[in-house]
Amino acid sequence: MQLPKFIQDFSSIEIPFPDDVVSTNVVRSDQGLVVFFTFHKDMHLPPHSHKAQWGSVINGEIEFTIGDETRIYRPGDSYSIPEGVVHSANIKAGSVVIDVFEEADRYPIRT
Repeated sequence: MQLPKFIQDFSSIEIPFPDDVVSTNVVRSDQGLVVFFTFHKDMHLPPHSHKAQWGSVINGEIEFTIGDETRIYRPGDSYSIPEGVVHSANIKAGSVVIDVFEEADRYPIRT
């Protein structure tokens, strides 16, 4: 599933993963950051934590561990990660996810 062109034209963010693994498109406000993630290759997201995050799977499949619970998320599933809760994921190539971060400055915008 490919995002509409107008979303693909949004700015991207600096993340610690190569562009050939995952690409991003972003909308930022003073209250938070909305990121469209497109995964081109299988990817492991190591355990980490930060302020609150909410997300929804648009395409593909993600095995998410949030706190002590591991679950498979598929299109239409959403998740909520409270502030400070450690989480990690195994994400399949072809997955598209929308994540909303409480931190407006969670990632720097590429210029």
